[in-house]
Amino acid sequence: MNKYLKESVLWAFLILPYIYLIKIWDQLPDKVPTHFNIEGNADDWSSKTTFLFISGALGIGIYFLMLIIPVLDPKNKIQQMGEKYYILRFTITFFISLLTIYLLHISNTSSLKNPNILFALIGMLFAILGNYFQTVRPNYFIGIRTPWTLENEQVWRKTHQLGGRLWMAGGILIAIFSFSISNNHILTITFSSILFVMVIVPVVFSYTEFQKEKNLLNQ
Repeated sequence: MNKYLKESVLWAFLILPYIYLIKIWDQLPDKVPTHFNIEGNADDWSSKTTFLFISGALGIGIYFLMLIIPVLDPKNKIQQMGEKYYILRFTITFFISLLTIYLLHISNTSSLKNPNILFALIGMLFAILGNYFQTVRPNYFIGIRTPWTLENEQVWRKTHQLGGRLWMAGGILIAIFSFSISNNHILTITFSSILFVMVIVPVVFSYTEFQKEKNLLNQ
């Protein structure tokens, strides 16, 4: 697949939320809900023209950010990733498109009583990123970038092996719990707890591994 075709695929996903927005535009009231509380009830509203910005802001912003990251990379590590970097861009663009469409849908229905699809999508993204992290080489932009992983390539490798598996497991658990837990409060607490473990464990592990490597060098 050539470069222009690859970029066209990404742009196709970026415009999907706008296609959906055009479809539901006449159904939307002048004021639409843009925020929901933990009970799933709308507690903030904006003009529906706000959706013209919201529909593409996140996806297009991340698209251009990831497009210029290889240019900003001082050691060209991102460019050396080749096809793997495009797979990451594709994955993120695809999921952001789905999330945006879903957010437009719940604003159209004015209800977030059942947020399981939202949590499931996030869980699936975490799982895919976790699988991806296990293959990422040291760089300044992508991955579990702690002071200790950036300082030592061995620590980077071990941390991403552990962190990648942890993210895969955590993402799968989030997706499963999204459809097995009906109480929004419990689901939110469960999601937050799993996310906390996914973030903290790799950070602590990278520090302890760095100290081990440091002690070995001092012996």
